[in-house]
Amino acid sequence: MESIGKMLIIFGIVLMVLGLLLVMFEKLPFGIGKLPGDIYIKKDHFVFYFPIVSSILISIILTVLINVILKLLNK
Repeated sequence: MESIGKMLIIFGIVLMVLGLLLVMFEKLPFGIGKLPGDIYIKKDHFVFYFPIVSSILISIILTVLINVILKLLNK
């Protein structure tokens, strides 16, 4: 049970850091969600937006972070 508690605390801290990063990136001109490769289609009464490249980038970053955290916990 103790390891689950530690993991929840670490995930909470990671989520807070990610939230702060997203807020800070939003103010930059190359913010996440506006990367080249993201799909954006706008027609008369229809808008379709799918941030595929942003999703892949976030997935890679989270995978690396979680692997580093789990390796640190297992030492």
